[in-house]
Amino acid sequence: MGKAAFIYSPAFDKLQYPADCPFNVSRAGKVRELVESKGLLVGKNIIEVSAEAAERVTLKKFHSAKYLKVLRESSAGRFNPDAYHMGIGTPDCPAFRDMYAYSVLACGATIAGAEMILSGEADYVFNPSGGLHHCGPELASGFCYMNDVAIGCTLLAEAGKKVLYLDVDVHHGDGVANAFYDRKDVMTISLHESGRTLFPGTGFAKDIGTGEGKGYCVNVPLAVGTYDQTYMNVFAEIVLPLIKVYNPDVFVFDFGADALAGDPLAHLRLTNNTYADIIKLLLTFDKPILMTGGGGYNIENTVRAWALGWNVLCSAVEDNLEIDTCQDEWRDKDPAIGEQHSEMVEPAIEVVIDSVKKNIFHYHGL
Repeated sequence: MGKAAFIYSPAFDKLQYPADCPFNVSRAGKVRELVESKGLLVGKNIIEVSAEAAERVTLKKFHSAKYLKVLRESSAGRFNPDAYHMGIGTPDCPAFRDMYAYSVLACGATIAGAEMILSGEADYVFNPSGGLHHCGPELASGFCYMNDVAIGCTLLAEAGKKVLYLDVDVHHGDGVANAFYDRKDVMTISLHESGRTLFPGTGFAKDIGTGEGKGYCVNVPLAVGTYDQTYMNVFAEIVLPLIKVYNPDVFVFDFGADALAGDPLAHLRLTNNTYADIIKLLLTFDKPILMTGGGGYNIENTVRAWALGWNVLCSAVEDNLEIDTCQDEWRDKDPAIGEQHSEMVEPAIEVVIDSVKKNIFHYHGL
């Protein structure tokens, strides 16, 4: 059956982004409260693990020492002329007191998850405070100051694991894609709203990696209004065949919930049923899963989606009727998709599927 680990710390409750920033860190605590209320933090094969701050030596596997120094100084209110050029103090990455402490703790949680998978202590891990996928080695971007998922992938790859990084956040996972752009030991697959209509303006089907990594960076830019059926068609046509042929040892899953209908920063129309179905499909491969949070700016919808995702992982390790009951309770109702809407979205999705297949599949004998 395996074991599932939920990683959190009360220290997160004391850390905050600026009040006017859309990135609301209370989501993770709200998820914990919700799943605890349903008994989903205890069980024969379910454990809760306390997050601890990442060590600097591990952070330096991805971030430069110079960047970490500037970030720490900026969080303490000490001006460094390099800060702005590193994205710190910009509209989407404001400088504030808790930015270093939050980032170090979020990274520590993902690192702990990777280490638990490597040691065999857990098969499925969820860090709802992670998924900070935009930043680079010396660049803060998109509310992200340290890239916990890139560090997690690096640790797993250094241990000799073939990693498949799957990113369903509505924004392109640019920081992680760039980190492994010339490597094949980490395949990155990002399903996101097209950069033509959404930040960060990257992640097009033609961007496929370079050198040894050519064909191992997979970008699937989606049309405005993409809904469950079309999204799952993309998953079936592109993602599943690549998973099968790549045959990874472990999944790292950035579970951004901002592709949900009603998210104020994006324009897709998914229900959380799609996320639950994707996690169930990943489970069929019988590989460890390191799952993190990510974006999601409708707080209530994001919390419910993440609780549902954790519920699905719990159902893989516990035979408990209450778990199934919670799944039914937290699932969204299927919305009606009008004919005019489907006629607008479906042709655009078919073009994307064809483009990705043409650019990627021949590298893998597909």
